[in-house]
Amino acid sequence: MPERGKPDSGSNPRMLRPRMPTSELRRGSGELRSASRPLEKPILVLDGLRTTFDTDDGLLKAVDGVSYTLRRGMTLGLVGESGCGKSVTNLSIMRLVPSPPGRIVGGQILFHGEDLLKKTEDEMRAIRGRQISMIFQDPMTSLNPYLRVSRQITEVLELHLGLGRTAARARALELLELCGIPDAAARLDDYPHQFSGGMRQRVMIAMALACRPEVLLADEPTTALDVTIQAQILDLIKKMQSEMGTAVILVTHDLGVVAGMADEVAVMYAGRIVEHASARDLFKSPQHPYTQALLNSVPRLDQKGRLKPVEGQPPDMARLGPECAFRPRCEHADERCAVYPPVFETRHATAAKPGGRETAAAQPHRVACWRADVRPGDARAPGAAAPAAAMEPK
Repeated sequence: MPERGKPDSGSNPRMLRPRMPTSELRRGSGELRSASRPLEKPILVLDGLRTTFDTDDGLLKAVDGVSYTLRRGMTLGLVGESGCGKSVTNLSIMRLVPSPPGRIVGGQILFHGEDLLKKTEDEMRAIRGRQISMIFQDPMTSLNPYLRVSRQITEVLELHLGLGRTAARARALELLELCGIPDAAARLDDYPHQFSGGMRQRVMIAMALACRPEVLLADEPTTALDVTIQAQILDLIKKMQSEMGTAVILVTHDLGVVAGMADEVAVMYAGRIVEHASARDLFKSPQHPYTQALLNSVPRLDQKGRLKPVEGQPPDMARLGPECAFRPRCEHADERCAVYPPVFETRHATAAKPGGRETAAAQPHRVACWRADVRPGDARAPGAAAPAAAMEPK
């Protein structure tokens, strides 16, 4: 496990209500954004999003109070085990949660300041594909097997951009070539089953980017692909992002992909975000025991010996109690964990100015764990009060 970073002298952890983080630290820029520089207005803001499913076993809280902010050109990595709520979060943004049994029961989804949950279905249909697009997890089941690839792409262009049949077909060919489909002109009228898995994924990306969306929801875009094709797909997404300024939400359980793609990372467990930080902070100084366990289970070239798996099984989402959902699997659990923890915020020195002196990152590091109140080696600031309330499931 990497050594934990220490917060700067003037920043003690403090309890917060769940709020949306900012993205002032840009990976790859080599420097921090100036604190006085105004932040770009967010494109997408999730505030306390809650999505449930009615099941035979009871009410399943698939998404329980998820909050984050997305800005132009930013990539947010959403990671966690299968069933933690990552894909349902994206489906909620698109208003594609199957109902019944699913329902979006709380929170806000603000797109350019307008709540998507208050939009009519016709208004949402105009937004989907045009301003917010999604690369679905399994292209074989997401593409229509009865329609040629050309028609599935041109339909988007005709509906949202008003292109004629000829212009839409020419644009579809251009998109397939842009996405790296070999001999695109000859493959344009093929059916989905005539493409390989990687090629089908490229077709899905072409459809998602056809109208130059402002937000791209990439749900496991590299699942079941070999590493060579995986790298090509990720490079394609980064290329499109740099050319169009698209904001990307990358849903994956592959921490290696997140490390190379994301500006910020949100770790989900049992329908909630348990840790949210800049990618640099999270990989350098993970705070939540679940995040630490995930990183410990990943093979590393600089470590020998057996991998340490995450012990136990994910919780039954229909039977969550008031305690921390990770408590049964956590080696650090104590009596405080009988109540779900609040969100603590701390800042870490993770970036250096040209002179070499480290400065505190402007991006807050948020973690929902009682251990973040007093981390090993740190003492709570004199006179600091213990958390007065916890975020209990509603």
